[in-house]
Amino acid sequence: MSQLEQKLTDMLAAPVEATGFELVGVEFVRAGKHSTLRVYIDHPEGITVDNCADVSLQVSAVLDVEDPISTEYNLEVSSPGMDRPLFKEAHYEKCIGEVIAVRLRMPMNDRRNFKGTLLKVDNGNLTIEVDGQEYVLVVANIEKGNLVPTF
Repeated sequence: MSQLEQKLTDMLAAPVEATGFELVGVEFVRAGKHSTLRVYIDHPEGITVDNCADVSLQVSAVLDVEDPISTEYNLEVSSPGMDRPLFKEAHYEKCIGEVIAVRLRMPMNDRRNFKGTLLKVDNGNLTIEVDGQEYVLVVANIEKGNLVPTF
């Protein structure tokens, strides 16, 4: 998570939780005038379009006052979906036994992308089995992680 994303997560957690939802995570995708701030929310009963609209209003008000992003951007509020993004160690713990995909910031064994079964999460590390081989990855080195939906 970038410093900006961490700052946004810290800034938006309380307002999102005040509306009755969990802030799963925040992504800021830079693309000039077409940058996007994605805010992922969740609730045990699921997420509706109206829920996203309510949270969007709350988040927009905070962002207007705090103004943490100096460039133009679009705000998107959504559920994590089936390919749920994984931001925290606790998110990975919920996915033990599931197939996940991760991209590392710094390569390990000359590779940055891993897709396999999550076996264990322990003290900031996760163990993933890829093609019969186990890898121990440092959670802090993960640039992006997602649950891979199985049908």
